[in-house]
Amino acid sequence: MAANASVSRNVRIVSLATLLSRVLGLLRDQGLAAYFGNGPLLDAFTVAFRLPNLARMLLGEGALTTAFLPAFVEARTKHDDAAARRLSSAVFLVTAVLLCGGVIAGEVILWGIGHWITLSPDGLLLRNLTAVMLPYVILICLAAQQCAILNALGQFVWPALVPVVLNAIWLFGMLTYIHWWTDPVAQLYLMCVTVLAAGVFQLALPLLTVRRLGFGWTPEWRQSLPQVRLLLWQMLPVIVGLSITQLNTLLDSLVAWGLARPEAGPEFIPWLEGVRYPLAPGTASALYFGQRLYQFPLGVFGVALGTVLFPLLTSHAQQLNWESLRRDLAFGIRLVLAIGIPASVGLMQLSQPLAESFFQYGRFDAEDTRQTAGMIASYGAGVWAYCGLLILQRGFYAVGDRMTPLRVGLAGMCLNIGLNLTLIWPFGGMGLALSTSLVAILQCVTTAWLMQARVGRLDWPEISHTLWKTLVATAVMAVTCWAITSLLPMSPVQLGRVGRLGLPLAFGVSGYFLAARLIGLDEAWVLLRRGHPPAVALTPSE
Repeated sequence: MAANASVSRNVRIVSLATLLSRVLGLLRDQGLAAYFGNGPLLDAFTVAFRLPNLARMLLGEGALTTAFLPAFVEARTKHDDAAARRLSSAVFLVTAVLLCGGVIAGEVILWGIGHWITLSPDGLLLRNLTAVMLPYVILICLAAQQCAILNALGQFVWPALVPVVLNAIWLFGMLTYIHWWTDPVAQLYLMCVTVLAAGVFQLALPLLTVRRLGFGWTPEWRQSLPQVRLLLWQMLPVIVGLSITQLNTLLDSLVAWGLARPEAGPEFIPWLEGVRYPLAPGTASALYFGQRLYQFPLGVFGVALGTVLFPLLTSHAQQLNWESLRRDLAFGIRLVLAIGIPASVGLMQLSQPLAESFFQYGRFDAEDTRQTAGMIASYGAGVWAYCGLLILQRGFYAVGDRMTPLRVGLAGMCLNIGLNLTLIWPFGGMGLALSTSLVAILQCVTTAWLMQARVGRLDWPEISHTLWKTLVATAVMAVTCWAITSLLPMSPVQLGRVGRLGLPLAFGVSGYFLAARLIGLDEAWVLLRRGHPPAVALTPSE
């Protein structure tokens, strides 16, 4: 029971910090929507920001953390803290050098694109915004490595606050000095500079905390260079395997940007004679806002659970304690079902009032809201699969298997490209989001099936027991939410729009937890209760 209480407590800590970050992030996105609306300007900014943000997920929180954390734990377990400190110092220095080299190369490539290729005004803006924000990759990836050290030491609060710093500084910028400029393009450049400033603080926070705990820089780092070379080699398959969902969303954005009809431009694609543009202007921005909403439950719960479980699974694997690993992995899957499925249904049901309440301000009009609502619903359908895939992939990485997630991920990426270019014709921009959700569901099911071949059979009867109870409770939630929504009139007033979101949400969540209580769905209460959950079935490994 002690392990269960520890997991629940740490997941609550990370979830609360992530919740704060997501709330600030939504306020930030509200400001972006109000300032720039859905159009070419915001399209360029969201795509430009997505590139360094993707590098953060691929390299920092993805491959680097996944490869480094088990090695750090092993160095402390088999040797001592001094060995772990040498390793962390070597990884920090080598990572910094490689990232600086990569960013310099990226800036040269971007310069060459503008110098040798004639770009449209929108393309030139995208190039310039990307060039300004590219150094953010260095700062945030180094911050992720420091956060991995803290997670391995059982410290989850400070790493969870790193994203809060970005959103808080970003909001501060929009509420203060952005008003000094009236040109929207100048305001976008200011936002890029703000992101870089936030990156400095995001690195400083975990760096100082790690130093305070006694794992700061040591001049003896050269002794760990052979391990660093091995880590770099191990990172290669993880980069793709762990981050296929992020790659898919980037592909969505690039397709949305490239195949959206230009404002006041031709209706037909110049390089496809007689073929109309399949996507409306602002599709890339709508995708971005839709992704922000589906990533809310993914970050608050899925990433939090994965962050806490990964060191635990890694420890079990190094001790060859397969029974405990299977038990904790099944525990994570059951939590994913109990939280992820109602989150998916809720996002689909409330996509329109969510888009209205969060984004329909200033230049963001009703048509922009309709576009964004479709994206929220389409991405929302796969929330449970995104969370489950994240947990299962960490199970593979904990046991040292990096190739299985890679193979599944590559197949999923190829499928996503094919579905992207197929579904946009009948469904427009929603087809891009639907493609990502469908691929995530297929990946999750396939990865769960393959997981058993690696660690042994999971407790599927208990998982199935949780699944059917979750479906019953979710059905109660959906009916309650629909009934309340049907009684509320449409309202252009802000208070009315918030009511059309808040009332169905409050009653729906209450219906879900009431049904969970009546049918004994104890997993639904794990993150809300202090101490031990009520049922012995919830207990992971001791």
